[in-house]
Amino acid sequence: MRKVVIFSAPSGSGKSTIVSHLLGLGLGLEFSISATSRAPRGQERDGREYYFFTAEEFRRRVDAGEFLEWEEVYEGCYYGTLKSELERIWAKGHTVVFDVDVAGGVNIKRMFGERALAVFVQAPSVEELRRRLEGRGTDSPERIEQRLAKAEYEMTFRDRFDAVVVNDRLDEALADAERKVRAFLEE
Repeated sequence: MRKVVIFSAPSGSGKSTIVSHLLGLGLGLEFSISATSRAPRGQERDGREYYFFTAEEFRRRVDAGEFLEWEEVYEGCYYGTLKSELERIWAKGHTVVFDVDVAGGVNIKRMFGERALAVFVQAPSVEELRRRLEGRGTDSPERIEQRLAKAEYEMTFRDRFDAVVVNDRLDEALADAERKVRAFLEE
């Protein structure tokens, strides 16, 4: 059975760190590279962290039916999952792992039902999220405030997920996520 594992969280909760850990465990998981219309940050490269498109190219691909799901996360800033990513990963016999925003996670779970494990990663508090986002040094103060306002809204979605991992202590969050994923893969 073709399964998918979905990790969603407000920005700064640690979902990418958890996903990276799980990908290194030899569980047959493979990362689905999302597409976005935002500019690369830091050392990000096209085809590694994201497929980077202009907003116009992104919308053209939406119109062509190339996306499993997509969303305009911020005005003029799109994120989505290309259908070709799932086919690429499943062709290898691997389980697809998504690292997506909360709305995308809910949408993908709805599409795949019992074939999907949807995990919500939660920081211990909004104050901790602020500290993490400021510590990254990748966003302006205005952008951080935008992300925090969105995070408070996204926290209201946690009950729509199959499981919640609270990332207060990273070692405990990694172990909890690993237990949940292993149990799902063994079903």
